Amino acid sequence: MLPSHLSLSFCMTGKKKITISKDTKVPNAAHFVVNKEDHTLGNLLRAQLLRDPQVLFAGYKVPHPLEHKFVLRVQTTPDYSPQEAFTNAITDLISEVSLLEERFKAAVRDKQEGI
Repeated sequence: MLPSHLSLSFCMTGKKKITISKDTKVPNAAHFVVNKEDHTLGNLLRAQLLRDPQVLFAGYKVPHPLEHKFVLRVQTTPDYSPQEAFTNAITDLISEVSLLEERFKAAVRDKQEGI
């Protein structure tokens, strides 16, 4: 059994972490349901997607406070798929977090050497 603080990070067996469905009302749009996550990741992804000039719309909602999931809606230009935008946003966020980690470790190291 996982500790309670880790149980939200893993999905149950057979349940996908991310499900994608095409938006039938809007062209070049899709809904991404991300399970076992909340506003923290939802807002990060939304903000990163909006930095992409080929993303026309990005927004998310948490359907209910007791459900640990969010629904991200992405609409892109005709020559760019929502899945591609989603993948690029995740890749860019991973790079940014890695850079932040490197800079933080360097700052801690510099501070310790200066003491």
